[in-house]
Amino acid sequence: MRVIPCLDVDAGRVVKGVNFADLRDAGDPVELARRYDAEGADELTFLDVTASSGSRETTYEVVSRTAEQVFIPLTVGGGIRAVADVERLLRAGADKVGVNTAAIARPELIAEIADRFGSQVLVLSVDARRTRPGEPVTESGYEVTTHGGRRGTGLDAVEWAARAADLGAGEILLNSMDADGTKAGFDLEMLTAVRARVRVPLVASGGAGAVEHFPPAVAAGADAVLAASVFHFQQLTVGQVKDALRAAGSPVR
Repeated sequence: MRVIPCLDVDAGRVVKGVNFADLRDAGDPVELARRYDAEGADELTFLDVTASSGSRETTYEVVSRTAEQVFIPLTVGGGIRAVADVERLLRAGADKVGVNTAAIARPELIAEIADRFGSQVLVLSVDARRTRPGEPVTESGYEVTTHGGRRGTGLDAVEWAARAADLGAGEILLNSMDADGTKAGFDLEMLTAVRARVRVPLVASGGAGAVEHFPPAVAAGADAVLAASVFHFQQLTVGQVKDALRAAGSPVR
């Protein structure tokens, strides 16, 4: 079982909000990465939350500096639109890349990246929310969103995760947009639904606020648990989360 701090990076700084809004500064990404490495994090995830052309060079530079300082795998996502973007991030020091919006627009991108670099490099990031009253209802009751959860796509989140795995995604990062930043716990129903359809590793994201939130995510089918603000603002440590998982019977490093 992996414990993964997530660094949402905007213009070279880590930020965090609630439901992807009201962002506040959480520190320097390299310093935070160094701290998490020392605490025993199994991996780190970097997400460029603006993914604009202006911040792209900053992201490469931050990834490069971080890779020089820590010795755990780095997943980097945000603004990846082509195989060339993946290659450049891997050269900068990323171990895996996360794709989201570009794959929704052109699912063939998943197969292209997997064919070129291997499925183990490719993480599909799924920002999903429960369908809302007055909106078209998907079969699972969950819809894929873009733009920080503000725009619906009409795609069934469970079906999309399954299709992406078939196309070559090596891992699914499932982020609950309803729970993101609320610290009210993971969306266990959504995790269970996706786990029933995919065999690739599943990362639970969105809603972690206390150590007791993590073991239920594992019970729902997660292979890894990801959190941000509870780690950034030192409400929890990686070690505390691992202790809770170990006490619940999950093997951890």
